[in-house]
Amino acid sequence: MQDHDYMTTAEVCAYLRLKERTIYDLVARKAIPCSRATGKLLFPRRLVDRWVEANLDMQDARLLAPPPIVAGSSDPLLDWALRESGSGLATLAEGSEPGLRRFADGAALAAGLHIYGGAQSGYNVAAVRAIGTVVDLVLIGWAERDQGLVVARGNPLGLAGLDDVAKKRARLIRRQPGAGAQILFDDLARQAGLAGADFTLAAGTALTETDVAAAIADGAADCGLAIGAVARHYGLDFVKLHRERFDVACRRRSYFEPPLQKLFAFARSEAFRAKAAALGFYDLAVAGQVQYNA
Repeated sequence: MQDHDYMTTAEVCAYLRLKERTIYDLVARKAIPCSRATGKLLFPRRLVDRWVEANLDMQDARLLAPPPIVAGSSDPLLDWALRESGSGLATLAEGSEPGLRRFADGAALAAGLHIYGGAQSGYNVAAVRAIGTVVDLVLIGWAERDQGLVVARGNPLGLAGLDDVAKKRARLIRRQPGAGAQILFDDLARQAGLAGADFTLAAGTALTETDVAAAIADGAADCGLAIGAVARHYGLDFVKLHRERFDVACRRRSYFEPPLQKLFAFARSEAFRAKAAALGFYDLAVAGQVQYNA
């Protein structure tokens, strides 16, 4: 049988391994997608495939094709590249750990991550190794980014690190649990001998890097941990504390399909490098490199 987009009755019988009488019965009950536009029955192959998948009797939804979503952490360069590359992928910024769980559950095609595992483990590898349900997971490097304190223009409180944030009672806007920036903040605070009670918290929680900068620009907070690129975008000052790696987690089979191929091909372009330079505080040395291959 030739691989046509539209199948005849005989072809769909062979394709589904059903008798012709069964196909006619399904058509009569309008239970199978078909068209009579040409005066004879034609069955769109892609809709027949969807019809079969929609009628699967199964418990594990991860076997189905995931929706075209990149979940996980927000990143200005990634958000821009997803649009400019024509990948057709949407973003769902909810933090690195929630995004990784969504990806593992089959509810996202990929996830952007910057989960710090400490000086020994580095970034993201320990987190993805802990997922036993995704046996073909790969981590593709996206960029290294400067993380630090975003503060008002001129740094009026003279903040140089987390010790100053605690001592000067600067209003700190926190990230949600599971966000990569919050995981890093907690680790940096432990290294400095500080606990949550040592900090004066601003009202609310910032769900993205951009929300941190917006809270400071609006005067709702004095500082927060975020990347240098968002500080530059909002005309704020930035105190670098750490260099982190941001990766994209996906399945091997998804990596070779058009959406992610378009994205990573675009990440090799001159336009991509120019945008990273304009945003600032990015290093693209790891872009496109395999960081982990399950």
